[in-house]
Amino acid sequence: MKYAKLIPALVTLSLLQGCAVVVAGAAATGVSSAEDRRTLGSQIDDNAIELKAQLALQQAKGITASARIVVKSVNGNLLLVGQSPNQYLRELAVKILAKIDGVKRVHNQVKIGHTTSMSTQTMDTWLTTRVKLKLLTEKDIRSNHISVLTENTEVYLMGLVSTDEANKAVEVARNIPGVTKVIKVFEVL
Repeated sequence: MKYAKLIPALVTLSLLQGCAVVVAGAAATGVSSAEDRRTLGSQIDDNAIELKAQLALQQAKGITASARIVVKSVNGNLLLVGQSPNQYLRELAVKILAKIDGVKRVHNQVKIGHTTSMSTQTMDTWLTTRVKLKLLTEKDIRSNHISVLTENTEVYLMGLVSTDEANKAVEVARNIPGVTKVIKVFEVL
């Protein structure tokens, strides 16, 4: 009976385009936040770092017009992936982002070259999903402690993990068809 009022609300939300996805995503985020090894403050800081990094890249002259740089922060460690047409813009991005309050270290994995195609980016999203799903089904791995980012079929693994968890996660990602390389950006406990 206590769910009687909840069901109409959920039906109404599902009729609104995209709202059900937002509600489900928010619920999943709440669960993963509660089980994250980072403190709640660190999780908030990482979100703020990512937002500040994206804004800083947009405001920097020429970077977003010429380069494609994706940022991910875990416990103050900032991972940069993507492509830059030249070394100057690649280094400029690192210099700008390293100054953001709370950034402990910048892992610069931006490659020099043309930006990846939409089909490659779609494949990367698919590979990330496959890696996350496989990590979810593995025992001895707490998948919510591991962030996965794929760029040009290379999988980057981040998080606060034990050495054993790191090695197992790398092995899982390495065996996903289509993954060409696995790069560890873990902070080992």
